[in-house]
Amino acid sequence: MWKLIKLEWKKNNIMKYVRNAAIVTAVLLVFVISMAGELEMTASAEGNGKALLNVTVGLFVHMSYIVFTGVMLASFVVGAYEKKTMNLMFSYPISRHKILLSKVFAVWIFNFIAMVVSKSVIFGALLLTRPLTHITTGIRFGSLSFWMEILVESAAMVSISYISLPIGLAMKSSKAAIVASVIIVCFTQGNIGSFTLMNNLFFYAVLFVTAIFSVYLAVRNVEVKDLL
Repeated sequence: MWKLIKLEWKKNNIMKYVRNAAIVTAVLLVFVISMAGELEMTASAEGNGKALLNVTVGLFVHMSYIVFTGVMLASFVVGAYEKKTMNLMFSYPISRHKILLSKVFAVWIFNFIAMVVSKSVIFGALLLTRPLTHITTGIRFGSLSFWMEILVESAAMVSISYISLPIGLAMKSSKAAIVASVIIVCFTQGNIGSFTLMNNLFFYAVLFVTAIFSVYLAVRNVEVKDLL
């Protein structure tokens, strides 16, 4: 399986996505630093301490990588059906389940690592530039709870994006998968007035289970059904 995953990265020019992830992280960092002072003042005025800045970093990173994951799923999986390259791959003497799951895991592993790195870089940069910006985050890099929170949130957010996969496959459209991931962002990270589903653990658990079911739907009959 690992060899198939590495093959997927090589075929799809993973360095292009590494570059794009680095650009996303840089843009988010500039954006967060530019508005961090205002956020910190607002947080202090509302008695929230440093929480607002930390939540904001999480919000924009989550939004970015849910869509990023959707884009990669559209390219790695849905696009392979659209371009008929899946026909060739399914002619190999390898289980179709393994081939499709290697694509799924290739996208998941990359985006999980990218999101963890992105958050770490942004929080680390905020700490390193603190003498100049006077921005405080309250983040303790030596804290186990800090790293556990990043790992769990990253795994959950990347997984949630997989709800877009069966939508793209059903509609036979990469664009549909990307649009679905954008809708997922609006639904999970947006708010209506004071109501929001952000950080609702029960809601995220339901979405996580839904994402697993979505992957199951994508691969369940792949050995017997005709290609899209």
